[in-house]
Amino acid sequence: MASSAPRARPLSPHLSIWKPGPHMIVSIVHRITGDGMATVGTVVLVWWLAALAGGAKSYATFTFVFGEWLGGALGYLFGIGLTLCFFQHLATGIRHFVLDTGAGYELKRNRVGSIATMVFSVLATVAFWAYLLMVK
Repeated sequence: MASSAPRARPLSPHLSIWKPGPHMIVSIVHRITGDGMATVGTVVLVWWLAALAGGAKSYATFTFVFGEWLGGALGYLFGIGLTLCFFQHLATGIRHFVLDTGAGYELKRNRVGSIATMVFSVLATVAFWAYLLMVK
């Protein structure tokens, strides 16, 4: 029995032909921010609650790590990072809610909405932290 040469099969279009657009980036960032808030936020919250329950010495350790060590840089890093994640996740959630109604699927409107979520999250984070630091 003679074996026939394998036929050339067409290749499926893959990532090599797709350029990541704002809608793809926002979708990926939505998942990352949700996971980030769930994991990092939970770890910090549980540590804070454990420090409260552990007494004055353990709470002093917590406040030193997040408030005094390196001038409080770690606290600001986690605070600003979680705030940015929150506002990005919120804006993208509202965008998805609008898309679920059937609106906003036109290419231009989808692109503008995606970019608007990123701009909103940065501006809201800056405004929130400016307010916190001005009041303090």
